[in-house]
Amino acid sequence: MPRSRSWFSVWPSVEPESLASMLEVEVFGAQLLAGPLPQWRVQRLCALALASAGVEDGHLAVEFVGAERMTELNGEHRRKDGPTDVLSFPVDGADPDAPGAGVPRELGDVVICPAFTSDVGEAIVHGTLHLVGMDHETDEGEMLALQAEIMRWGNS
Repeated sequence: MPRSRSWFSVWPSVEPESLASMLEVEVFGAQLLAGPLPQWRVQRLCALALASAGVEDGHLAVEFVGAERMTELNGEHRRKDGPTDVLSFPVDGADPDAPGAGVPRELGDVVICPAFTSDVGEAIVHGTLHLVGMDHETDEGEMLALQAEIMRWGNS
């Protein structure tokens, strides 16, 4: 990712409600949440996060899992013991040419363990930003700053 690109560059012109109609967001395992999470809220948070990276269309899945399943995934994919709050599994990510003309883009999956997440909305944004290539472990604070901004927009 070029350092000169600002993740905020598309932000002022974004209309997330219009972008949400071009996204397909599937939600699985919502029964694991302590309270209801409306589909429109998941869609809005994903649309805001994706728009910040210039992604306007595609399909992604958000799945809520228990601690045991998250422990398995964390061990298998990150070689870390125990559960974590959120994992992302990108497929096409922010590549505008993937997978090709006329074929819907498969962005990937976001897996969240509600038992280890203090804010499910923030976990949705966090995971979605990872799908488009952002990484708070290697950037200079950009991802987490953008995440905070998206949460302000998403809660308005």
